[in-house]
Amino acid sequence: HWEGSFQQYMELLEENPLVVRTAHQRLYDMVLSHGVGEAEVDKEIVPAYKFFQDPLDGGGDAVFGLERSLHGLMAMFKAAAHGFGPERRVLLLHGPVGSSKSTIVRLLKKGLEAYTQTGDGALYTFGWNIDGEFIPSPMNEEPLLLLPPDVRESVLGHLQKKIRTPYKLRQNFDLSPVSRYYLEMLLKQYGGDFSKVLDHVVIKRLVISEKDRVGIGTFQPKDEKNQDSTELTGDINYRRIAELGTDSDPRAFNFDGEFCVANRGIIEFIEVLKLDVAFLYDLLTASQEHKIKPKKFAQTDIDEVIIGHTNEPEYNRLQNNELMEAFRDRTIKIDVPYNLRLQNEIKIYQKDFGKKQIPGKHI
Repeated sequence: HWEGSFQQYMELLEENPLVVRTAHQRLYDMVLSHGVGEAEVDKEIVPAYKFFQDPLDGGGDAVFGLERSLHGLMAMFKAAAHGFGPERRVLLLHGPVGSSKSTIVRLLKKGLEAYTQTGDGALYTFGWNIDGEFIPSPMNEEPLLLLPPDVRESVLGHLQKKIRTPYKLRQNFDLSPVSRYYLEMLLKQYGGDFSKVLDHVVIKRLVISEKDRVGIGTFQPKDEKNQDSTELTGDINYRRIAELGTDSDPRAFNFDGEFCVANRGIIEFIEVLKLDVAFLYDLLTASQEHKIKPKKFAQTDIDEVIIGHTNEPEYNRLQNNELMEAFRDRTIKIDVPYNLRLQNEIKIYQKDFGKKQIPGKHI
């Protein structure tokens, strides 16, 4: 429940510069924070990430026998943390029914929620104090985005010298339309005096929570007639139009689509290839450009991990559809196959049934 001024936030950054990590960097560090062991797969040693044994829930969602797939997934997160390209792609978990694709995403979401409650995983957002009323940033933005790009770069360069991470701290995003509206309004009010504008900024600790729709969004296909793209990008608040007189005022728009609420965290697309083509257009710019296009507003920046999962038949259909070439080009496929080792199969049965006494049966 920490709350403070912009100056206090800058002091926090001096103590812990990792607060300003991007979503991919934070997710990568979260998995590593649980430790890395080794596993032998086909006489080859591969890293075994302890996080995927589900230490948070006592192994309730533990994944067995997928060391190679998880190593591939972590290689993508590592490259994305460095800014080498995968951060501009949709990560697509691909495999047969019941191969634990959904479990892996559930683990990542659960882990991120727990990580942001710790000191190491802390992240912050801001709101505006306008005439005694607190107006939160609708997309949980990073407070450093309030600084002009050149000033922000020098601050990040200073913070980079204080840490020893292999990746570079980046915050090359722009403010949302609502935050930009209040920033310009206050700059005009104070004749361009930036220090007085920052007096209106209130910084708050942000804890990611799927249930509260903070930092985690989930989207799944429904009947085509009952679903439209405003579910992803938000919609106009018609009640506010009556007060403000125009529908192009940022205050008359609800930035509550799944892309907006998932900013700074993860958005999960369940059975992503079953979606109507119109939704996949939104995914193209969201992944490649880190931008979404709300109705009647300029493109808005987002910083989030986009991860989807799909089964074999839908993926084969994607491969054979020439019209989907742009989407194919913007996905990185991670294969999640069935487990084929007896020892791992035994572990799965022990996890699922070990605590339950089944009469006349021995696990």
